[in-house]
Amino acid sequence: MNQEPRSSVVVTVPGNLIRDWDSFHTIFHQTFGFPEFYGRNMDAWIDCMTWMDEPGGDISQVAVKPGEALILRIEGAQKFRSVYPKGWEALHECTEFVNFRRAEKGLQPYLAIMSL
Repeated sequence: MNQEPRSSVVVTVPGNLIRDWDSFHTIFHQTFGFPEFYGRNMDAWIDCMTWMDEPGGDISQVAVKPGEALILRIEGAQKFRSVYPKGWEALHECTEFVNFRRAEKGLQPYLAIMSL
């Protein structure tokens, strides 16, 4: 199946600084510029990550145009995975759920993880 290459937005996440739920949500809140009312739980993370391509959306300072991919470039992935495996697993499961949720609504899945 040949598809046109998609343009993408790559956001670097300092995974080496994630060691628990608090640091996970602090890093994502700061990296993406989530609003102050961000709930600091995985349901809130999923909500924010699902709608990055909403025109005029104010859920994040990161904007993705419709049709673009959003790539989470996880720096220090090995350290993140070893120090906080529960958070590493949640990141992957919730990324899959974001894409599933978008597909259910007839939108193109767009979220990917690049581990470095």
